[in-house]
Amino acid sequence: MNQRPDHGSPDYGIDAPGLVRNFALAGISAFAASIFFYYSFAETRPVQAGLVVGFGVIWGVLGLGAAALMVLSSRRGKLKERDRILDSIPWRGDERVLDAGCGRGLMLIGAAKRLTSGVAVGVDAWREKDPSGNGPEAALANARAEGVEERIEILEGDLSELPFKDESFDVILSSLILHNIQEREERATAVRGLTRILKPGGRIVILDIWDTGEYAKSLREAGMQDVSRSGLRFNIFPPARLVTARKPASGEV
Repeated sequence: MNQRPDHGSPDYGIDAPGLVRNFALAGISAFAASIFFYYSFAETRPVQAGLVVGFGVIWGVLGLGAAALMVLSSRRGKLKERDRILDSIPWRGDERVLDAGCGRGLMLIGAAKRLTSGVAVGVDAWREKDPSGNGPEAALANARAEGVEERIEILEGDLSELPFKDESFDVILSSLILHNIQEREERATAVRGLTRILKPGGRIVILDIWDTGEYAKSLREAGMQDVSRSGLRFNIFPPARLVTARKPASGEV
């Protein structure tokens, strides 16, 4: 029996590695300051020392805890959330799918696994700091590792000006990327751009940690139907919300 060549294990990176580092350093610094203050002032100022040590321990736990939760989210949580989202879509297998802001390919590759004759297209500007090791080469390496390289395409592009014709995709996915656009109106423009390239009857799915109410509003204003905004989803840290919508089919009121 022929076996698929071993291309290694996929690696979808650590999200916001700079923030993870800062949380960890803040936690370590808080613990270190507590220890220093305790040994320096416990005998001469016991009450003040106790208060400072108590606050230091609290901030240390919060900092290191946040860093640990973000790493756990990156390594396990976001994969579980990815599968939960994609399993909710009624796939035919022949869809043309867009992952807007594909990064290292998490959603892109998950969608490609659910296709037979379709294709999954990833577009990104690849900010290298989020996630770690971000870049098209990383996405391609993960696609090879997952055995879906032949069912994906990867392009460089800006989410505010997507390089696609109108009504090009059956499904559009966007995960943890739109909040990186700083200005509210630019985020709204990006959401409208996604609706422009969605085929009638197609679905759009946006996962993000901030601004999801804005996305839902922009989708409604663009004429999308069945717009829904979920409650908090705790596989991701910080917790995220899912916004989904459907473009009316031709002739549908």
